[in-house]
Amino acid sequence: MVKIRLARVGGKKNAIYRVVVADVRSPRDGRNIETIGRYNPQTHPSIVEIDVEKANNWIANGAQPTSAVKKLIKIATKDQAAKAQAAA
Repeated sequence: MVKIRLARVGGKKNAIYRVVVADVRSPRDGRNIETIGRYNPQTHPSIVEIDVEKANNWIANGAQPTSAVKKLIKIATKDQAAKAQAAA
């Protein structure tokens, strides 16, 4: 089974996350299939950069996003829609 989840990078007390597609059996920061985004909760406002197209493609192929990643995908989708509307 494949999950879309967060993998922690960054130093001690400086958490930055990558949004990755990984096998359920691999460890949190271990091997992943693909990196589809990043999330930095340290900044204000938080930086959420996710390739929503790739995420939706993985979900359509059976990957299960974690609850945190579901929220981040929702935020990223809203941000992309706002940017597209501002550009038009």
